[in-house]
Amino acid sequence: MFEKLAYTKEKTQNYELVLKQLKAITEDEKDPVANLANASALLFQFLHDVNWVGFYIWKETENELVLGPFQGLPACVRIGYGKGVCGTAVAERKTLRVADVEKFPNHIYCDGASKSEIVIPLIVDDKLFGVLDIDSPETDRFDEKDQEYLEKYAEILEDILN
Repeated sequence: MFEKLAYTKEKTQNYELVLKQLKAITEDEKDPVANLANASALLFQFLHDVNWVGFYIWKETENELVLGPFQGLPACVRIGYGKGVCGTAVAERKTLRVADVEKFPNHIYCDGASKSEIVIPLIVDDKLFGVLDIDSPETDRFDEKDQEYLEKYAEILEDILN
């Protein structure tokens, strides 16, 4: 297993760096799968204490999310509208930061090691594209600063996917 890169600056500076890296690796690429694959790999490399980073793509005709590019252990392939953290984020069209997934009603156990989760909807041209989903084996892993910068990360992706 490889070691994660050392982002040694203050948290905000580290996030600013990863936002620049995302822009750099996606600026000349138009393929959404390639960009989402690199985006998940970059975040998985950047974030400490996470065990899964990836995307679920919204399939409107099926009224569910389908697994997209990710880093981590194999995951649930389909998540219904309103089910689990991802499906609830879709239904509410807002970021959900869950400190303890054991306390989240209707939580889906794709990886029993996951203790906390953040899910950010991706909206492209006012339509749901999918979600960015990040799991951690630590309870209360994600704070307001993580949410702020992960939402900025998602905004860059939304612009790229447009």
